[in-house]
Amino acid sequence: MATQDYWAEAPMNRQQSVLFGPTLDSIISEDDPVRLFDEVLAGLDWSGWEAHYDGTRGQPPIHPRFLCASLVYGLCRGIRSSRKLEEACRYRLDFMWLLEGRRIDHTTLAKFRTRFAEPLKGLFQQIGRVAMTLGLIRLGEVAFDGTRVKADNSRFRCRTAKTLEEKLQALDKLFEEMMAEAEAADAAEAAEASQSTSDGDDGNSPTQLPGPLADLKLRRERVREALSNAQEADATRSKRGVDPQTHPARVPTTDLDSRVMPNKEGGYAPNYTPTATTDGHRGFIVDCEVLAKVNETQEATASVDRIEETFGQKPAKFLTDGGNNSGAVMQGMEARGVDFYAPAAVNQPQTGHPAKRDDPRQPIPTSQWPELPRNKAGRLHNSCFVYDAQADQYSCPQGKPLPFIRTKSYVRDGVCKISRIYRCKSCKDCLLAKVCYERLSHSGRTISRDAYEDLREQTATRMSSDAGQRLYQKRAHIAETPFGTLKATFGLRRFLLRGLPKVKTEWRWAATAFNLGKLVREIARLRAECAPAGVQLQG
Repeated sequence: MATQDYWAEAPMNRQQSVLFGPTLDSIISEDDPVRLFDEVLAGLDWSGWEAHYDGTRGQPPIHPRFLCASLVYGLCRGIRSSRKLEEACRYRLDFMWLLEGRRIDHTTLAKFRTRFAEPLKGLFQQIGRVAMTLGLIRLGEVAFDGTRVKADNSRFRCRTAKTLEEKLQALDKLFEEMMAEAEAADAAEAAEASQSTSDGDDGNSPTQLPGPLADLKLRRERVREALSNAQEADATRSKRGVDPQTHPARVPTTDLDSRVMPNKEGGYAPNYTPTATTDGHRGFIVDCEVLAKVNETQEATASVDRIEETFGQKPAKFLTDGGNNSGAVMQGMEARGVDFYAPAAVNQPQTGHPAKRDDPRQPIPTSQWPELPRNKAGRLHNSCFVYDAQADQYSCPQGKPLPFIRTKSYVRDGVCKISRIYRCKSCKDCLLAKVCYERLSHSGRTISRDAYEDLREQTATRMSSDAGQRLYQKRAHIAETPFGTLKATFGLRRFLLRGLPKVKTEWRWAATAFNLGKLVREIARLRAECAPAGVQLQG
């Protein structure tokens, strides 16, 4: 057994006087990143934030620069909680230096985090413009993607329409009982007041509900809104062939704006879909948004417009995944003069396809029949049919024509879509009839071509080129890196705030901190590269 004198002595007595450095500045090393954080933030324009302060009432407020500094620097250090930020402001030397010794309580931070949506957008744009001025952002190519982040709503707090109806009935009954009690109490007080009117009381009941009743009324409104969401979800599922009686939809009741979505880890839970458009040069986030739906379709063109608003120019090339390859998005990109890169399913065969031949009117050799692609049902894929724009008709692998017969219109997701229908009139005697269409009793194989087919073919041709393939191979790395950093380093696997507007603000805070942290590292790198040559880096 070790003796008492075996253990090391304490380095100092707790009652001993401690002499720190002569200044707080001397404690922070010259190469500490917090110095660059402060330098960059000090060089930004804060007039947009200052305009939201009255400047005449109450105690002098803390300047928004320091409040922003605590939030973005805390995010870069993996600190998101307002209470933990308050603790860091009190005890961490880097926070004390950055805030010049200011102690900021968690209530102030929590309110500040949600109040300034527009100035925060301006701050995000300022940092992006600084990065572009230094040559760190080049809009030659950008990558767009979305992810899932859990809402502040447990999956166990999701209810069906039936459960919510029962809950609403119980709350209505309780509200009526409490209202009756309150009215009886008001009547008794009014009777007492009528006996003595010297105080000038007219005996009217107060217009504002008491605290318990006001809270109960708010609960009723939230349950009623959740019930409306559940009924809407059931109606949508019913249109898709799902019986709401046997498989009812479950909706969140804590964060009503969130939506139940499948998680990448498995299962279902209330989530939001944050999006980010990332620069392909140095990986800065040039645009960000949050959606309360499963996919981010139709958000790509809006992202291009916001990028132009921020930087005064559009990206040259826009890369995204197959979830955003709708015809409307392709049309929007073409109208904006942006080269669009995404997997595109087309009827027209591409280079190397057996159906791609000089004269589509000539049949494909029998030896090439096994090379023709099939669909999931084992039938010939639509890509086996070649479209002739001049004649406005398709040609099948046997060289037989599929002329235009009619126009078909339908509504999907609230959008009216128009397709042109082409049909072969000589399929019965064809050798490929058994593998071409399912029911031989029908008049022949039918091909549908929508209004965006030409754009899809252009996108597919662009994607199939060697340059397009090399470029698209980089998409996953460009687009996924910010999400990985925000979730792993920043700890943003679940939103802290509730409601879509506040969640959007929280996501922009994270994107701003991401860009600021990257900007600080890039400036440090540029200064290190310029130092040996004696070049002074400005900005």
